[in-house]
Amino acid sequence: MLLEGKTALITGATRGIGKGIAEKFAGNGAQVAFTYMSSADKAKALEADLGSKGVKVKGYQSDAAVYQQAEDLINEVVSEFGTIDILVNNAGITRDGLLMRMSEDDWDAVIDTNMKSVFNTTKAIQRTFLKQRSGSIINLTSVVGVKGNAGQSNYAASKAGIIGFTKSIALELGSRSIRCNAIAPGFIETEMTAELDEKMVEEWAAAIPLKRSGSVEDVANLALFLGSDLSTYITGQVLHVDGGMVT
Repeated sequence: MLLEGKTALITGATRGIGKGIAEKFAGNGAQVAFTYMSSADKAKALEADLGSKGVKVKGYQSDAAVYQQAEDLINEVVSEFGTIDILVNNAGITRDGLLMRMSEDDWDAVIDTNMKSVFNTTKAIQRTFLKQRSGSIINLTSVVGVKGNAGQSNYAASKAGIIGFTKSIALELGSRSIRCNAIAPGFIETEMTAELDEKMVEEWAAAIPLKRSGSVEDVANLALFLGSDLSTYITGQVLHVDGGMVT
């Protein structure tokens, strides 16, 4: 039980990578608080599923892109669980399109949800982490934030910003034993990718050195490592889970 006795807060955890991380953490003994935006039914189902593992679990409807909501969330979780040891900033959206067709609203929505939310929750939680002189912050970025991608300038900018933020916070908070790292997934099989054309998926997989797409569990395993005491001397790093897509 690598996370026994720890409490984790995961944003955007009712599906995909966030859900996989929540399941992995609960299965390794962590108490889990998570956020969702609109799907109350999925949140209740996740609460029941994770709770069956014998850990305390609670979902919170919260928009991390709004600072006051992020601050209220942190206060509510600390009040309910006693503290927070691990913060996983996973909430994210896409609004893809070439720049010539991209609206200002599409740009702002992605920047606010993907990047501003990371600022909001990290700023709101630092008082708790500073007081206990420990904490692990895990930010979900993307290989797109490293290499860019046509038609995703807003998404790439948000994910690249997370990388710079991660490295800066690692420097700011390291003296208090607070770690901040980022995970950069590549092509990971999720509900979103399941809707893609099969031939397109095959072509992408063929271009990856390991010749396959990754799984949600591949990402969750790394998050488990970064949240546990196995990684207490690792901070300020961007770790790729991409099968060698970016080298």
